[in-house]
Amino acid sequence: MGEDSTGALEGAESVLIACAHGTNNAEGRARINQLRADIAALRPGLVVLEAYVDVQEPSLPAVVAGLPAGVRAVVVPLLLTVGHHVQVDIARAVESRPGSLAAVPLGPDPRLAGLLHERLGELPERWGVVLAAAGSSRPEAAEQVEVLAADLAVRRPETILAAYGASAEPSVPDAVAQLRAKGAAGVAVASYLLAPGYFHDQLGKAGADSVSEPLLPSPLLAQLALEHFDAAVLRSVAA
Repeated sequence: MGEDSTGALEGAESVLIACAHGTNNAEGRARINQLRADIAALRPGLVVLEAYVDVQEPSLPAVVAGLPAGVRAVVVPLLLTVGHHVQVDIARAVESRPGSLAAVPLGPDPRLAGLLHERLGELPERWGVVLAAAGSSRPEAAEQVEVLAADLAVRRPETILAAYGASAEPSVPDAVAQLRAKGAAGVAVASYLLAPGYFHDQLGKAGADSVSEPLLPSPLLAQLALEHFDAAVLRSVAA
């Protein structure tokens, strides 16, 4: 935390720690930075801090450890599903400091399915769609992606098949091949990723005919982050 953040924490009752994965991609960093700025703009007076679970600094444990006593910290995962980073990294950081809370990830949410629908646009007849998530070895993450795939299928005429960049099956290339084998005239990949980076780059190599843009930029993500912040605070008050 810099001097500005330290000064803003004086007298603050709560802070929102916007915790992203982290990326080496410059455009990906810019979009996450803008998301954090959008969150702050929607809630004037709320201190919004940056933190990361991988690749970038400041690390989440360092940010949590640097908070003054008496300030309620709510870690909002700028992540789309549960998984190791949420269930282990963020959970440990929150447990390390009294007065810290963890909100749920940004997804799944039916409104994200609506955003994916917009990103895909109208496709030619007889195409299929691969809903491409980053992937996790945690089965709960795949279950959440399947929920989103069902929400997207309600909005689309195409067959929707969920797939993953790593740690889960089917892989995105395998899902593309499966849809072609079933007679799809073309395949579009719906990028269920927040921003450009390694996983989004891999989608362009999966053999599909088109790949949608990541979810950012969109005002919806900032709205979801604040909703989840508020829900975490309400849960703590009710407990």
